[in-house]
Amino acid sequence: MRKSNYDKQPSTHIDGKVICGWDKIVQTLAEAWADEPVWVIDLYCGTYEEVFISAFAKTGRKIIDTRSLMRPEEDIRQLTERFMTDDVLFGYMSNIRLHEYFDNSKLINSKFKIEAPCIIIGTGAAFVAEQLSIINYQLSIAPVAYADMARWEIQQRFRRHEVKALGIDNREDSPSVQYKRGYFNDWNIVDRYKDELMQSGRIQFWIDSNRRDEPKMINDAQMRQGLERTAHKPFRVVPFFDPAPWGGQWMKEVCDLPREEANYGWCFDCVPEENSLYLEAGGVLFELPSQDVVLAHSRELLGQQVWARFGKSFPIRFDFLDTMGGGNLSLQVHPTNEFAQREFGLPYTQDESYYLLDAAPNAVVYLGLKEGIDKVQMIEDLRAAQRGEILFDAEKYVNKLPAKKHDHYLIPAGTIHCSGHDSMVLEISSTPSIFTFKLWDWARLGLDGKPRPINVERGKFVIQWERTTPFVKAEIANHFEVLRDEDGIREERTGLHPNEFIETRRHTFARPVEHDTRGGVNVLNLVDGEAALVESSEGKFEPFEVHYAETFIIPACVGRYCIKPLCGECMTIKASVRTTE
Repeated sequence: MRKSNYDKQPSTHIDGKVICGWDKIVQTLAEAWADEPVWVIDLYCGTYEEVFISAFAKTGRKIIDTRSLMRPEEDIRQLTERFMTDDVLFGYMSNIRLHEYFDNSKLINSKFKIEAPCIIIGTGAAFVAEQLSIINYQLSIAPVAYADMARWEIQQRFRRHEVKALGIDNREDSPSVQYKRGYFNDWNIVDRYKDELMQSGRIQFWIDSNRRDEPKMINDAQMRQGLERTAHKPFRVVPFFDPAPWGGQWMKEVCDLPREEANYGWCFDCVPEENSLYLEAGGVLFELPSQDVVLAHSRELLGQQVWARFGKSFPIRFDFLDTMGGGNLSLQVHPTNEFAQREFGLPYTQDESYYLLDAAPNAVVYLGLKEGIDKVQMIEDLRAAQRGEILFDAEKYVNKLPAKKHDHYLIPAGTIHCSGHDSMVLEISSTPSIFTFKLWDWARLGLDGKPRPINVERGKFVIQWERTTPFVKAEIANHFEVLRDEDGIREERTGLHPNEFIETRRHTFARPVEHDTRGGVNVLNLVDGEAALVESSEGKFEPFEVHYAETFIIPACVGRYCIKPLCGECMTIKASVRTTE
């Protein structure tokens, strides 16, 4: 195993300084807003609301909690019921807007309770302030500080049952149900609201609320500078790691992770909806959701054609699945586009691929169906296995293929698949992140000691039964096409399948290799070699060093760029959205 040089804290430098600690944050706002009768502290859902209220109560100003102006919990549960559904995992993407959460009668009545100076705190605080200024002509539009945070931290708080959902207290729900409400409802609502607020220019300060006792603050000019700089150069999001029932040991060494953990199964190395970004000033890191750069600079980041198709949604996802010394992933299938649109309100589904970063000699991949199987019997066997009556015989129905380092297996939606034990998979896929129908989980329990949810009844509707052994061999197992092999550079098309919108190219190079975004965002990983340097062919950014196994994003606006090996031969895998040229 090679020595780790994997960077777990990538950042973009900004000017000025980061204000740290509640006392200094409150003091800074008090000086900046001394003449303002109303302050607004708007919170992303998932923050520790009571901590914010306690910190700002010390100012002596009257505190108005936005939750007190929302509709009753029973009304909100009814409002969101059709999007939450009664399924343990899946809901339907919400089209609710934040203003629907508020009780108009409470807003109108609150005008009689406003006593300046006051502070409005909570999710939707800027909306509340605007409504009160309309109702009460004596109030001006109040200045805003926005407390932001990343979804990964919110998920940790769900696991500890620490934070309330938007408009309701669901802390007693299981973490999976809390996550479902966040994914299908709350985060969509608040991201749309935050995007509008960013465009309005009302936000004067940003608060990093990812750590309870370590709040940090920058001004809006610093935030915009950081997002602008990030969107115009190569960058990495902040990776996060998580154990899994099937987790392995490879990432502990290569990514230099705490050895005391039993395993690490996941690494989200490029999922901008979930990951963070770091902005750095004076050696201090300010954390924000990486989705913010997608919201603020979607066209420069994604490119005109990709933006026209996906809007403010980053469509490419890279993550790691570590089964080295672990077990098989679950046998699974992803919904087709038609099913995902009809059942979940998604614009597109999770097509994906497995790129083998590493593999032990006995590594395998389960992919596609065998010829001549009885599909009715297969579904009955899966149901019986789910009931605990039998162990499902995966090899009776599914192809089991030997897998080695640098293999690439394509997995268009509807294809049954599973990575076996002793593999290190770089999963390249479209962004939707939870739309997996597990069919068989090898009779094991989740980390919570309970069986993980199985979705045979959904899976049976999306399995593409014609994808049998001949299809696998001809179209999706190591389907390489050499495009160039000369002067120390080898370029190959490795996929993805024509059904998928992502194109992947692999470059093996002992000398600098030229690339061009061609007007669309590129996502790359250094899949072999110690380190490489990314340079602008037109001097658009400072040289950017990447290391083995690191995923990095090249915004569309970069155009031409060069990757230079720093230590012998290197290899990258590059993903982009297929566009018309």
